[in-house]
Amino acid sequence: MSAKIKKGDHVVLLTGKDKGKTGNVTRVLPKDERVFVGGLNMVQRHTKPSQGDPQGGIKHKEAPVHVSNVAVVDSKGKPTRVGFRVEGDKKVRFAKTTGEAING
Repeated sequence: MSAKIKKGDHVVLLTGKDKGKTGNVTRVLPKDERVFVGGLNMVQRHTKPSQGDPQGGIKHKEAPVHVSNVAVVDSKGKPTRVGFRVEGDKKVRFAKTTGEAING
């Protein structure tokens, strides 16, 4: 099955504490149906000092978001659903709102 959201896509969060904010997808976990969005859905991790990190302390990191809670942003800056169509020999993703092909 082809992925509707891929690494590098510009997306908007539809739910959660960062609702309405936009960012780029940095990582995709297809088996878990989750994506990481750069700089959004940040959580705090309390770490004990170790050999690799002698200081320890509170670390900030991105948490994954379920793929249903993000939407691709179209050329007009609005959230859109993603569809597939065949152009020539290639299967391409396109924005349902504008009908334009999505790069990637």
